[in-house]
Amino acid sequence: MPKYNITFADIKTTVAVPRGTRIVEVAEKIGASIPFGCKENDCGDCMVDVLEGAANLSVPSPLEIDLLKQKFAKPNNRLACQAMVLGDVTVKPA
Repeated sequence: MPKYNITFADIKTTVAVPRGTRIVEVAEKIGASIPFGCKENDCGDCMVDVLEGAANLSVPSPLEIDLLKQKFAKPNNRLACQAMVLGDVTVKPA
């Protein structure tokens, strides 16, 4: 299975992960400074800025899109609990 890099710009750490890994899974293991309130797409605390590789993330679900709208997210924002890695990506907490 191919592996792709998630770079957490705020802590200058890059981790290779299998395709389909959710950002939240890696962030918690390495101690990234992304807050996680629910992991169930209810709160939006885990919003990240996608600095590079936005096209390398899974397509947002209708539920994620709705929550991002409610939180007045910028076009480059995603929820770490929902976004799955499909290629190299660089993120930081929003």
